[in-house]
Amino acid sequence: MNEVVIAKVLAGAGALLVGFFALKALREEWHKTALEDQVTKIMMVLLTLGCVLVLSVAFGIAGRV
Repeated sequence: MNEVVIAKVLAGAGALLVGFFALKALREEWHKTALEDQVTKIMMVLLTLGCVLVLSVAFGIAGRV
């Protein structure tokens, strides 16, 4: 295996792991209504979207040049 494939596999695995825990934390924060909890929800959604972007690049859907 070359270095590019290894890097894509590690990035994909890391994105799945981080995305799972971000969605889990978002689910736990969902019922809270304080301002700092709303900010936490926004951060978790952005973190999850970042993981989706990393997965799309790792699978070759996006980022082709």
